[in-house]
Amino acid sequence: MEFKQQLKRFWHFIWEDDSLLSWIVNIILAFVLIKFIVFPVLGLILGSQFPLVAVVSSSMDHNAEFDVWWDSSAVCGSFVCKQSDYYKNIGITKEQFQTFKLKNGFNKGDVMVLSSAKNLEVGDVIVFLAKDGRPIIHRVVKLNPVQTKGDGNKAQITPAADPAINEQNIPQEIIIGKASLRIPFLGWVKIIFAYILSLFGIKVA
Repeated sequence: MEFKQQLKRFWHFIWEDDSLLSWIVNIILAFVLIKFIVFPVLGLILGSQFPLVAVVSSSMDHNAEFDVWWDSSAVCGSFVCKQSDYYKNIGITKEQFQTFKLKNGFNKGDVMVLSSAKNLEVGDVIVFLAKDGRPIIHRVVKLNPVQTKGDGNKAQITPAADPAINEQNIPQEIIIGKASLRIPFLGWVKIIFAYILSLFGIKVA
C-alpha cells in the first residue's frame, strides 16, 4: 500500500505538478529515455550507430521561404553572390534542389532521425564528425570526394576558416548517418538539459 501511495505521488509530481523542480525532472527523464532506450532501439532498426541527432546550430536554417532563401547572399570564391549562383556554379539547378529531401532546411532544436549513409547522392543531408569530434549536419553538394555545405551558410566551411572542419573532402569513415526524418523541436530537450548541466561545469556531448 505504501509503495502504491509513493508511486501515485511521483506520478502526480511528474505529470501534474507545475513546479520548476518538476520541469527539471521531466527534462532529465526525457533525456534518459531517449539516450538509453529510444536511441539504442532505433539504432538497431535503422542500422545506424547514431540514429538520433539534435540540431544545435542554425547552419541549415533557411530563415525564409524557399525563393527568398534561394536569392539570399552567398560567397562564390572571393565574391559575394546569391545562393542561386553558388549552386549554379557547382551544377545544381533550382529545380533539382527543390527535389531534394529537406529542401527547406530545418531549425536549431529539431531532431534528425539518421539511417545508413551508404549510397549517398547529391542533395542528401548527412552527419559527419569534425576533427574535434563535433557532429556536423550539412547537405551533400558534390560527390567523389564528398563535399557538403550548410543551407544557411554562405559558403563551405574550409580548414582555413575552422581547422576542425573540412567540408571539401569528407571520408566515408567519418560519416555517421544520413537524415531520413525530421522531428521538430524535440532537440530542445537536449539543448536545455546540456545548458543546465553546463551551469555546473558538466559538458554533454
